[in-house]
Formats: sequence, C-alpha cells, structure tokens
Amino acid sequence: MKYIIANDIHGSHYYANIIVEAFHQHEADKLLLLGDLLYHGPRNDLPRDYNPKLVIPLLNSLKHKIIAVRGNCDSEVDQMVLEFPCLADYTILMDEGRQIFLTHGHIYHPNNMPLLNKNDIFMYGHIHIPISNKENDIHILNAGSISIPKENSAHSYAVLENNTYTLYDENHQTIYVYLIKNN
Repeated sequence: MKYIIANDIHGSHYYANIIVEAFHQHEADKLLLLGDLLYHGPRNDLPRDYNPKLVIPLLNSLKHKIIAVRGNCDSEVDQMVLEFPCLADYTILMDEGRQIFLTHGHIYHPNNMPLLNKNDIFMYGHIHIPISNKENDIHILNAGSISIPKENSAHSYAVLENNTYTLYDENHQTIYVYLIKNN
C-alpha cells in the first residue's frame, strides 16, 4: 500500500493542489490527511491562496481515497461540506504487520502517546515541523506542513511505502528518506 501523508493544509488552494498532484504523481492508494484542512486558525497567518471553498471540491474529488482525522482547527461545519469522515481524533491502520496510529497532535503527541507496540508507527501533524525518529521502540513521524511550515522547514508532505518514509518538498523533490526498521 502506498500512502501520501499531508497535514495542516489550512485552507490553501495552492497547496491543496500540490497534494492532489502528488497523490496522482506518486500513484498512491490512499491520502492520509492529519487535520487542519480548511481553516488557518487564529495563531497562523493566512497561507498562500487561502480559499477553503476551493479546497473543498479538490479534497472531495478523492473522497474514496482519503483517510482523515480531526485537527484543532476542524469542526462540525467542515464535515457538512467534506464528503469523507474527518472528525475522528485518531484512526488506526494496519500495514506491513504493524499499527499506524494517525492523529493530528493536539490530543495525542510524543508527550502523550497512545498505547502502541514495539515497532508501531505514531503519525501526527499540528506542530508544522517534519520529524522522523524512533523513541521507546515506536517510530514517530510528522510530515511538517504543506502550507504553513515552521522553524525554517520546507513546505512538505510524505510518502509511506514498503517501510520507507520519504519526505518531499512542494516541488516533489526528496528532502530525506527514513527507513522503518524493526528491532
């Protein structure tokens, strides 16, 4: 299974287009959206081409391919216009014999981890900074933010396939590769 991972689009039509383009370019099976899809929130500047009304049909065009979780800027109003479930605080996938715990990061995060097993994957967004490391035998992955990166990180998204997690910039250029190895 090949996954595109994106989070913190924050209503940017420009960057939502990049994610849809990445989905098709990488011939992914699923698009994992880790929250903060339509709105920028009061702590963030407006992202480039902020237009949630144009982001809605872009995301809905992939509704059968999307697995999404709720971010702290997402609400019930978003579910009224998005044609895929987007209000769960987390979801769990099984892939390559391990659990992938998907969440936004405002409830569950590296300092408040869910119960996971050795070599499982904890994937989150929220902080707008890419992360890929292993702590306490759990792989911790964050694709950064496609629209509002922080701490001088790139506009980014990720691809997960065959135990390889690759972070890409907005131009679809590889930033780095993280190999998910068992202990």
